[in-house]
Amino acid sequence: MTETTKKISRKKTSASASAPTSIASKRKAAPKAAEGAKSFTHDEIAKLAHRFWNERGRQHGHDAEDWFRAEQTLLGKAS
Repeated sequence: MTETTKKISRKKTSASASAPTSIASKRKAAPKAAEGAKSFTHDEIAKLAHRFWNERGRQHGHDAEDWFRAEQTLLGKAS
């Protein structure tokens, strides 16, 4: 038995030549979600959340609420 193989010609198209080659290059091309918005550090949010916890009488079980409130307060979107 003799097997024959065909060589497949692969031409580079203009679409594949201009496509990004890595995820990192895709990230560079993507626009920033919140340009001009101030970002806060983990420590800044944690300190404010801790203050809210103290003001509430140190009740446990509301840490996520305190954290969210601290983020919203720092961003100026507290309601």
